[in-house]
Amino acid sequence: MPVSGDNEADLIELAQAGDTKAFEKLYRANVGKIHALCMRLCGCKQLAEDLTQEAFIRAWQKLESFRGDSAFSSWLYRLSSNVAIGYLRQQNKWKMVNFDEISNETILGTDSVHEERPDIEKSLQCLPDQARVVVILHEYLGYQHNEIAQFTGMAVGTSKSHLFRAKSMLQARYRA
Repeated sequence: MPVSGDNEADLIELAQAGDTKAFEKLYRANVGKIHALCMRLCGCKQLAEDLTQEAFIRAWQKLESFRGDSAFSSWLYRLSSNVAIGYLRQQNKWKMVNFDEISNETILGTDSVHEERPDIEKSLQCLPDQARVVVILHEYLGYQHNEIAQFTGMAVGTSKSHLFRAKSMLQARYRA
């Protein structure tokens, strides 16, 4: 994929050799997508900005480990997901949620009855943290439950349960 008129593979090679201008071009080409990913995972604009910056710092530090086996954007998404999930785990946001104790008002929101079809981003933010992360990793980024379990430290069955319940919550939101 050309990046600002430059070949991405060339930019990666130059950045791996320490060229900060080449890395800046890679940053500019990918920052919007990574910020959107972080925003979806954490649900807070300021935190998403911080996590985006942390992800690119980590990418710069680990750039030599990129071998080109996959697309650079895939490698960057995985690294960024790990940064965001790592942060959420450190903040004790991984407490088990009993979905039966969550009221319909919490799931649906007070204004959702008046909306014809709620925005998916808004709907995702209504999900508990673990469920939101599982939905994003599985449905949007294509990770399997065993991979999600490795990222998050939850059991495979827990990942499957979060996905099933999150889908049920989202369907209820759309039916409202």
